[in-house]
Amino acid sequence: MSLTPRLFRHKRIFSAGLLCIVGLIFFIVRWQMGPPLDAQVVVRRDFVQTVVASGRVESPHRVDVGAQMTSTVTRVPFNEGDAVKAQDILIELAAADLLATERQADIAVTQAQARLRQLQELQAPLAALALRQAKVNFQNAQTALMRNQDLFSQGFIGAAALDEARKVLELADAQLKGAEKQLETTHSQGSDYAIAAAAIRQAQAAVDGARARSKFAVIRAPVDGVLIGRKVEVGDVVQPGKALMTLSPRGKAQLVISIDEKNLRLLKLGQKALVCADAYPQEKFEATLAYISPGVNAQTGSIEVKLNIDHPPTFLLQDMTVSVDIEVARRPGTLVLPASAVRDVGGQSPWVVRIDSGRANKVEVQTGLRSDGFVEILQGLEPGDTVLLGVPAVELGAPVRAKATPH
Repeated sequence: MSLTPRLFRHKRIFSAGLLCIVGLIFFIVRWQMGPPLDAQVVVRRDFVQTVVASGRVESPHRVDVGAQMTSTVTRVPFNEGDAVKAQDILIELAAADLLATERQADIAVTQAQARLRQLQELQAPLAALALRQAKVNFQNAQTALMRNQDLFSQGFIGAAALDEARKVLELADAQLKGAEKQLETTHSQGSDYAIAAAAIRQAQAAVDGARARSKFAVIRAPVDGVLIGRKVEVGDVVQPGKALMTLSPRGKAQLVISIDEKNLRLLKLGQKALVCADAYPQEKFEATLAYISPGVNAQTGSIEVKLNIDHPPTFLLQDMTVSVDIEVARRPGTLVLPASAVRDVGGQSPWVVRIDSGRANKVEVQTGLRSDGFVEILQGLEPGDTVLLGVPAVELGAPVRAKATPH
């Protein structure tokens, strides 16, 4: 065997041995560094805490529309879901008897007005004529008495004739006073005039009452809005006190949602929220917390809250289901970690596994806000620290390598 092939074979053996040594060294180093695990680098960022809940759309108030009389329904021009304007006719009822009563009341007014005209045009002139006649009779009786007194003093007539003349004057005086009173009753301050005028007012009041009752036969929309309920059909006999339609007034809408009572301490009036309807998840709009119920629902352990929508989108409908994110706190430039990196996050002593010099090290931390799978770190860590995620199978103090990706 020549020297050259032998030398070549030795070189190959040496190279293979060198590769084995390098590989062994690489695996030893990798073993000493520990297994690669998911980790998170602690960073500062703006952190917003929200309370998430679902609810429904509701008007601040609803109007129940009903009848004020017992009658039969003759027409219902609108259906559930229709938009109506104030004074639109919603329901018509049979009202023949009411119209007849109204006509009778109109006739009574005409009769009372005729009696007043009769008083002014006939009775007052006759009373004035009677007064003038009574005055003439009184003056004649006075003249006759004076003449009889002269005749009596001259002895031409006796005392009986003089007494008769006095009686005639007294009767004429009584008739004159009666005629004056009769004429006074026909004037605007007189009793006959007052009775006639009162009869007119009474008849007019009856007309107003009849017309008001006639209006009960036509049920109109009190405000602009949308009909969200209809419980009446043509031919139904309706009675007072029963809601026949429900109207949702046009205007500001509200969201009614139920919040878990554990979040009560986080809620304050005026907090902003971001809302989306389940039917339109991409169309988000803003709302403001306007009401927090003073009591907790004992069955569900929840609290009812209401949010105002100053500019409701056009697609929003009554009783539509919505999802709400209420912003309850905001921290600018704070330390944030995924919740999966913090052990015992809801307990008394939360802690994390921080990688120090390539080894797993337990570090107790103080947490703050929590929201949407993230936790605010108040104490225990610094920006740039690397923390393991999840619950890795590694002992504290053991070597570990991090697959860190800043978040």
